[in-house]
Amino acid sequence: MNLASFIALLMKRRWLTILLSLLVMLALASGTQNIAVVDVDVRNHFSNDDPHIVALDQLEDTYSLSDGALVAVAPQSGTIFTRETLVAIEEMTNRLWRTPYVTRVDSLANYSHSEGLEDELIVEPLIDDAASLSDDDIERIASIALGTEEVAGRFVSRDGRVAGLVVSVSLPEDRQLGRMEVTDFLYGAAASAREAHPNIDYHLTGEIVLNRAMKDAIDEDMGILTPVAFGTMLLVAVFLLRSLWGTVAIVVMLVAVFLSALGFTGWTGMKLYGESGAALFVLMAVTVAHSVHIIEGMAAAMRQGAERKPAASHSLQVNMWPVFLTSLTTAIGFLSLNFADMPPFRVMGNIVAFGAMAAFFFSVTLLPAFLSVVPMRARSVRAGRADFFDRLGRFVVSYRTTLLWTVGIVMVVLVAGISRIELKENWLELLDESYEFRQSTDFVSENFTGVETYEYSLDSSREGGITDVEYLSQVEAFAEWSRAQPEVAHVFALSDIMKRLNKNLHGDDPDFYVLPSESELAAQYLLLYEFSLPVGRDLNNLINVERSATRVTVVLKSLATREKIDLDNRIQAWFQQNAPELATQATGVAVVGAHSIQRNIEGMLLGTIVAMAIVSLLLLLIFKSVRLGLISLIPNFLPAAMAMGLWGYVVGEVGNAAAVVTAIAFGIIVDDTIHFMTKYVRARKSGLLPSESVQSAFLTVGKALVATTAIFALGFMVFGASGMSTNQALGLLVGITVIIALLADFLFLPPLLMVLDGAKETTAQIRERLRRSSQ
Repeated sequence: MNLASFIALLMKRRWLTILLSLLVMLALASGTQNIAVVDVDVRNHFSNDDPHIVALDQLEDTYSLSDGALVAVAPQSGTIFTRETLVAIEEMTNRLWRTPYVTRVDSLANYSHSEGLEDELIVEPLIDDAASLSDDDIERIASIALGTEEVAGRFVSRDGRVAGLVVSVSLPEDRQLGRMEVTDFLYGAAASAREAHPNIDYHLTGEIVLNRAMKDAIDEDMGILTPVAFGTMLLVAVFLLRSLWGTVAIVVMLVAVFLSALGFTGWTGMKLYGESGAALFVLMAVTVAHSVHIIEGMAAAMRQGAERKPAASHSLQVNMWPVFLTSLTTAIGFLSLNFADMPPFRVMGNIVAFGAMAAFFFSVTLLPAFLSVVPMRARSVRAGRADFFDRLGRFVVSYRTTLLWTVGIVMVVLVAGISRIELKENWLELLDESYEFRQSTDFVSENFTGVETYEYSLDSSREGGITDVEYLSQVEAFAEWSRAQPEVAHVFALSDIMKRLNKNLHGDDPDFYVLPSESELAAQYLLLYEFSLPVGRDLNNLINVERSATRVTVVLKSLATREKIDLDNRIQAWFQQNAPELATQATGVAVVGAHSIQRNIEGMLLGTIVAMAIVSLLLLLIFKSVRLGLISLIPNFLPAAMAMGLWGYVVGEVGNAAAVVTAIAFGIIVDDTIHFMTKYVRARKSGLLPSESVQSAFLTVGKALVATTAIFALGFMVFGASGMSTNQALGLLVGITVIIALLADFLFLPPLLMVLDGAKETTAQIRERLRRSSQ
């Protein structure tokens, strides 16, 4: 069956086509009951088989680590060492023990301070009954806190202006609900503390607070920005089409495609992430774009006198092939997201790829059948609008050489801006400054300590080996070397505790702030100290059960992705050169994120190259011309690079959005090129010269391309108002890219075709033809 026969059958059996289309939609939609939604958690951005995630899980199991939050206490007086502030810290410490699912609270108030009294070791909380402290007591506490490596930079800033309390929780099986309970309690505790101490500010940060803030941001995007984007696209379509039934048809298409894509997700067992909502948004844009081409084609035929049924047939005859090609290339582009390292991107790619093909199916079945049975009418086009694309075509033809060189130079300049881009993905900066979490995190980073860490589990290779003097010396060497690195804010290691204990048990003589000289002494000191610790203050978060390994925490300053990877590489080099037997992989969300974004970019670079190669081959086969196929590649490949270059000049930093924006944009912008090229080739085959074919393409498809670009650009740019940095950058970058792509298709592709597409026309010939046609 050829295309004409298919269209004739479809138009003859319009109601049956509508019924069968709806049955297909319902069959697919029934899969929605199987959809599983993944909790909003920063760790869900990483693959389960990521070696750094595996190491992190092992470290948390080994050292009984759990989710946690940091509460920063910042008195407006500029120092925490006042009676009121110490009372506030003590009260907050006690209050945090009532946090749901709490396992541990660490603060300046309950820090297990040790002192030596003759041969006896005294261990007691640093602050006890803060309200009764004398000025001398407060001065003593300040001296200890700022002079102890385990405290300064961990529980109090080194300038004494901010204190920190760390609460650890073990979330229940329903982690999302548990996280809500914990964060609700923490924000409530902070609010109560502010009422009791109005001169003291409280700031909450940490992974559990980040995950709650991310959920709130995603809910806000889905509840506000997605409807706004949907409404924007629909309004643009209504404005451009000026057809009530055309608008209804688009809504019907959106429902069909959305339900089919979501049903596909359920049938295939894919899990939906919070970020998966972006897939529906992309499908919204693709579906509206397809619908606009079909509806506009039908309206154009009706304006020339055709009835609804013949007009729908004509539009399908003209647009079915380009719509199929654009759906296929969109699917190929988004399937390249499977090369991404992060699961949410892979899921999004698969949903959009299927949805794009579903959009094609409904665009050539349900949509034309629906349009042919409803009382759709085509409004006449005002002369000014019809003349615009005619004038634009004449302008491009007349100034083809100037445009070719000018736009070419602009392309080169913009692409060069890519060199200015710095990759920076800080998971604690996923949200912008409008969120309290981000404000608190920035405050803590700037005034207290780093909020990202590298974690290391250093194995002594034998049970009980952590008190071997040689092992402790290596741990100390690593800790001291790490502290000397400019990227490091603080280091917490067992060696610091052992040096303090050695000093305590030598009459607190500062000269003995060194490691014990014998392994047996080190074991005795540590055992004595552990027996002296109160309940809830043990060292299980520092020492494993077999006492064969200890944890070292390296707290980082705010770093770019490249700086994090560079530090990790230097640390690994240090291990190989100085303690190869202790060499171990760094873990923690910071290092997982840094390496993940690097793999993400490498994977997406490969995926985009593969997608581009497949699409390039496809275009060569479609146009049956190597020359035309190669020409079409330029406006497909360069816009994303130009948008990234412009971003480099204006912004300079980009995170995970950089990894996927090229694939997403490529899957979209190739549509415009295909529509323009197919209309151009159609005109050339009818016997028109290249310049005439360019003008014909402008008149035939110019309005639809402007419409679809406006729909894509405005819809995506709505997400520039998102509070999530990834959505914000992705929305703006894709929006900029599709606008650049349209300009390339209008101002660069046509001159390129006229220069390279075989038939040569002289400037004089073109001017004479334009002069005659304008008379």
